[in-house]
Amino acid sequence: MDIKQLFDVKGKVVLVTGGAKGIGRMISEGFVANGARVYISSRDAAACRQAAAELNAAAAASGSGGSAAALPADLQSLDACKRLAAELARLEPQRGLHVLVHNSGAAWGAPFDAHPDSAWTKLLTLNLHRTFTLTQLLCPLLEKASVPADAAAGTVADPARVIHIGSIDGIRVPVLANYAYGASKAGLHQLSRALAVELGPRGITSNTVAPGPFPSKMMKSVLEDMGDSIRETSPLGRIGTPEDVAGACLFLASRAG
Repeated sequence: MDIKQLFDVKGKVVLVTGGAKGIGRMISEGFVANGARVYISSRDAAACRQAAAELNAAAAASGSGGSAAALPADLQSLDACKRLAAELARLEPQRGLHVLVHNSGAAWGAPFDAHPDSAWTKLLTLNLHRTFTLTQLLCPLLEKASVPADAAAGTVADPARVIHIGSIDGIRVPVLANYAYGASKAGLHQLSRALAVELGPRGITSNTVAPGPFPSKMMKSVLEDMGDSIRETSPLGRIGTPEDVAGACLFLASRAG
């Protein structure tokens, strides 16, 4: 077994939602650096274009063969999700979509007595509901990208992948007062299990990564206030790095996963 083949994602088509900043940018960079074609989507069109330009420049300098393109969309909106799926189908009619990374998300910290109703609507829609929506809309492209081993027997050599970016706060009692966020991520973990059962026979896997703290806009104020104590309670004495989350996603997107 060749390790390069086991972890190979070269030439795969990847969509990373929220792929222009934070953890999403780390994931996008990992795929481009290893030869994938990455579509970066978020509601911030300028950030998507900037990230794509920077990743393309890095790929050209390294000779990785990877590339990036901006596909901005406000994933809170059902119509925007439909437009994104239609545009991706137009751009990749033959190859389809090999890897869908659900990373777009929002957080909301507020004490129990002040936690607003609007936080639940916003976070459950973006962090959970639209994950299902986009997977449903992109399922035909994912099925197209799946490589069968024996079509008659229904076996799959190289499945398409759906990778959900959940959270450690979806599997533990959160340290912070982020009730809507923690609940939405717990729901995402359960949704991933249900999708694994539904989509497996279609040649598509579904897995979830549960990150702890990473340097990102979402975590900026928390790390400024509590960064030292967070690092001290980590068994490794540090927070996440780009290699951690990109490596996990490359593993899940390759034969090794």
